[in-house]
Amino acid sequence: MKKLVILVFLYTLPLFVNAQTTANEKSTESLLLQLNTAGTDSARAMLSFELAELYLGKDSLKTDRYLKNGLQFSKNTGIPAAVYFYYAGRVIEGADLDQAMALYLKTDTLLQPYKTPQALSFRAKAWYLYGAGEQKKDNPKGFADILLNKAIPLAQQAGDNTMAGKNLLAVAMVFKNAGEFDKADTYIKSAFNTLKLPGVPTHELITAYTTVAENYSLSGKAAEARQALDSAAKLLPAYPDSEFYLDYYAAEGMNYTVMGKFEDALASLEKGISMAAKMGKAYDMQRMQLQQFYAYYNARQFTKAKNVLLLLSEKPEMMMLATNRLQVFYGLALTYEELKDFGPGYTWMKKYAELNDSLSKSQLTNDVHALEIRYRNAEKQKEIEALKAKNIQESLSASNSRLVSGLFGSISMFLVLLLTAGYIIFRNRRKLHEQKELSYRQHLHEIAQEQQLRFSQAIMQGEEQERRRLARDLHDGLGGMIAGARINLSAHMKSGEIPTAAPLEKITQQLDKSVTELRRIAHNMMPATLLEQSLEAAINDLCESMMNDHTRITFQAIHLSDHTLAEDVQLHIYRIIQELLNNAVRHGKAKNIMLQVSIDEGKCYITAEDDGKGFDITNSSKGIGLNNIRNRVGFMKGNIDIDSRINQGTTVNIELNVQ
Repeated sequence: MKKLVILVFLYTLPLFVNAQTTANEKSTESLLLQLNTAGTDSARAMLSFELAELYLGKDSLKTDRYLKNGLQFSKNTGIPAAVYFYYAGRVIEGADLDQAMALYLKTDTLLQPYKTPQALSFRAKAWYLYGAGEQKKDNPKGFADILLNKAIPLAQQAGDNTMAGKNLLAVAMVFKNAGEFDKADTYIKSAFNTLKLPGVPTHELITAYTTVAENYSLSGKAAEARQALDSAAKLLPAYPDSEFYLDYYAAEGMNYTVMGKFEDALASLEKGISMAAKMGKAYDMQRMQLQQFYAYYNARQFTKAKNVLLLLSEKPEMMMLATNRLQVFYGLALTYEELKDFGPGYTWMKKYAELNDSLSKSQLTNDVHALEIRYRNAEKQKEIEALKAKNIQESLSASNSRLVSGLFGSISMFLVLLLTAGYIIFRNRRKLHEQKELSYRQHLHEIAQEQQLRFSQAIMQGEEQERRRLARDLHDGLGGMIAGARINLSAHMKSGEIPTAAPLEKITQQLDKSVTELRRIAHNMMPATLLEQSLEAAINDLCESMMNDHTRITFQAIHLSDHTLAEDVQLHIYRIIQELLNNAVRHGKAKNIMLQVSIDEGKCYITAEDDGKGFDITNSSKGIGLNNIRNRVGFMKGNIDIDSRINQGTTVNIELNVQ
């Protein structure tokens, strides 16, 4: 019934500083030679810091030694003294992220008085690493904010095309992770244009190509993704055994999975996992193992898929990000379902639902878009300021001529008259617009009142139909049963004979059926559980009463018991759910029904999904049951969305105002 797709929350943090010798295009020997021949202490300090970074992750003793040497050469003054805190943050980041982020902020503060390209470039780097720290703390909005409003403007001011291109690429990754593939493609193209400028190392394009390959794969453009991977493959041989291969294998594995070539995908991912393990890159290894899961799942190798996710569920690097936890929980739930092991499947689905309830991907998308708009507006403002400066200069030049001054005065008078006339016209038009707006609002209010009246009348008609049905049930059903019992009892009384056990047993059975029928009718009128306990208990009883050997109903309540609702509101919600389940069981012949009801901030959300026969939505207006649901939803000022396909099931999403 469900098909798993590749999710887009594969967070990659493209660090602009790479400890690989080939990536930096610098060798230890060349740096040491420059250090020995440097003419100033400032130059020695900066070279010492570069050596400390080069040994980072390889030789901790040499890293600490060159970091201390750089501090001594800096003499606690100038740009090198400020840059020391940047490199110190790089060294301790793995052990103490918060302290490292504090050092990056200190670097920015100390460098603010300096307006040189070098100072601006290091400020951009410091802000980038601070933003990357926010990303590691599960705050992609903060990362995007820093990139757009701090790191990119500083890199552009510094003329650092390498840094600017990498920051643009990082923004693209944020949009890719948020599922905004078209927006990500826009920033990828900007990054390419920047990284192809003179002076930018060629290897920077490798990360750009692998990023665009992932973006194309996730957006369904597998052929374009393959072209990007081929472009990256042409550059890789120049950097053997570098970390760039990890991104390449991850992107290639994703591309093969999307294309349905699962064996090729697993082969590529296995290469990447083996290389990441040798390099000690735990997170890179785990994100490729997560892609292994998608290949196994879509290849229907569910046992292997389950084992991969169970392994990842115990890895702190993978489970640190909430979006990764969502993938693991949801993947385990669906995999256990395919394995027909519904107990663990329900447990993982519950974990997924609880976590998903606390997250809002749509809010992340909106936040990132808002940050982008602020960035675009800032760029436009710079253009406006440049135009203003140009206009001022031209005006000063023109003021040297008397003829131009006289002409300017005449034009000014004309503009004053024109503005005065324009203001009068604008004021009159504004009053007319306000009148039209008031009339329009009154018309909308009348329409809303008329619509609410129609909904109320429709509900009253439905209740009248319910009363008629109830009368028929009482007369034809319950009345007939009680009458039969009375006739049998009267017959024995007229005969004067004492009835034996068998006739009395028959009469007792008739009375038992009458009591059962009476309870059914009373429950349909007003469920006793709803009056005596809660809405959640009443819905749960309803689900259990409608289940049988052929139909299974899964009910999930989220924050339902945390809110106190008016009795009429509870009854409307109960009737809507009763109609939904009745349609799925009686008309849809569904085998599995999943019902979820939640309340949040004055809204009630109802989702019902079944695997029944489905129906043609264009003819749904003819169904009395659906019309009753729509009328109740409209009466509660809510919204309803129905997605149904013949022989593929039905999904109904309802939002109600319950305040």
